[in-house]
Amino acid sequence: MAELKQLTKRSENYSQWYNDLVVKADLAEQSAVRGCMVIKPYGYAIWEKIQRQLDDMFKATGHQNAYFPLLIPKSFLSREAEHVEGFAKECAVVTHYRLKTNEDRSGVVVDPAAKLEEELIIRPTSETIIWNTYKNWIHSYRDLPILVNQWANVMRWEMRTRPFLRTSEFLWQEGHTAHATRQEAEEEAQRMLHVYGEFAEKYMAVPVIKGVKSATERFAGALDTYTIEAMMQDGKALQSGTSHFLGQNFAKAFDVQFTDKEGKNDYVWATSWGVSTRLMGALIMVHSDDNGLVLPPKLAPIQVVIVPIYKNDEQLSAIDARVEPIVNKLREMGISVKYDNADNKRPGFKFADYELRGVPVRLVLGARDLENGTMEVMRRDTLEKETVSIEGIEEHVQKLLDDIQENIFKKALTQRNGWCKTVDTWEEFKVEIEKGGFILAHWDGTAETEERIKDETKATIRCLPFDDENYPACVMEKEPGVDMLTGKPSARRVLFARAY
Repeated sequence: MAELKQLTKRSENYSQWYNDLVVKADLAEQSAVRGCMVIKPYGYAIWEKIQRQLDDMFKATGHQNAYFPLLIPKSFLSREAEHVEGFAKECAVVTHYRLKTNEDRSGVVVDPAAKLEEELIIRPTSETIIWNTYKNWIHSYRDLPILVNQWANVMRWEMRTRPFLRTSEFLWQEGHTAHATRQEAEEEAQRMLHVYGEFAEKYMAVPVIKGVKSATERFAGALDTYTIEAMMQDGKALQSGTSHFLGQNFAKAFDVQFTDKEGKNDYVWATSWGVSTRLMGALIMVHSDDNGLVLPPKLAPIQVVIVPIYKNDEQLSAIDARVEPIVNKLREMGISVKYDNADNKRPGFKFADYELRGVPVRLVLGARDLENGTMEVMRRDTLEKETVSIEGIEEHVQKLLDDIQENIFKKALTQRNGWCKTVDTWEEFKVEIEKGGFILAHWDGTAETEERIKDETKATIRCLPFDDENYPACVMEKEPGVDMLTGKPSARRVLFARAY
């Protein structure tokens, strides 16, 4: 209960509320290494559910998992000029391969005699090491396509970090595919973006806007970057997944050629795509409230918790006997359930703790309930309680979990749509961007104007949205106009926001 009282309210300090919740809900904590975090068992259990579902979706589209080295020769990053420029300031570098005991025996120091001939980079992303490997795998069109995914950690040296949203080391998956034609690669990049979009909406219950990044915002070394953009409760956007059409850039950098059906040599076409533990940040910031986490049932480690209320061992034994078949039936139905009959915490503490952790459904059974053949049911998303018959409780719970999943998506969708607005003038834009949200405005297509908007308002172009009938009308508008800042012709409105 004290944990809950110490949780900062969103209205008071949204940033502090987020940081409090990550710690108090036992998701993660700061580590001894600056900018890195310890993901605690409950937080990692959520990540495992994310990972498991995405992995199934990847495999359903023909991808296989592999693993590539953590350390990348520095020279590899030099081969693709735009790529190295994009990551140079974020790279952690290994220069030596051995330590030795200090002369005064007080500790260890780097052995100067163990300097590497070539420094190694802790992977910020794996395009270079993977395309150096693909050179050995690809010779003919018969070797294509290669559809590979890697679950791994990466290191990008960050100056300002926040758990899950931006850390120096984070967990992710990165897909890397090779194709015989440009069309195949472009289709693959967009296919995987739609996989991300489906996962975000169907499993995370987070509505997203899909689109293509501006040239300035592209991944370093890509010809096109596609993105899913989500809106947080505080009006800031979060890039939640990206997929990149890499063209032949990395194939040319690493000389990966193949013989086509006509016997001609050509460079391979490539994609890469990834999501990370940043999705955990989206889950927290889109759904949660001042009582703690609100988790979508499909990703909740514990979907149902059952708490007994009793005065003596005799009552507890009777409740235990009645709960056991309910637990077994729920588990047979594929529902994760915890029966918390531990006697070291009061029921009130347990209630607050499971609310804080975002468990979707709570069942309470006391001696009087046992006599009446009823249970108290509470749903985490609305905190509504009801008393229902124990008979058929399992089917009721299943229906309730489905309803919660749907309800929190609808709530997030209404919230997101309320953050979407259209502006036509620069003055109006400067006013609205202070309020937050997605702003649809005309842009003349130049990097200079984009940079000026960013410098003066801290807003960036999140994407040029795809067509989608489920988007608000302002997102769908593709009519030409004039740039709000320069007055120059604009082909269409683009999506602006301040972002994490």
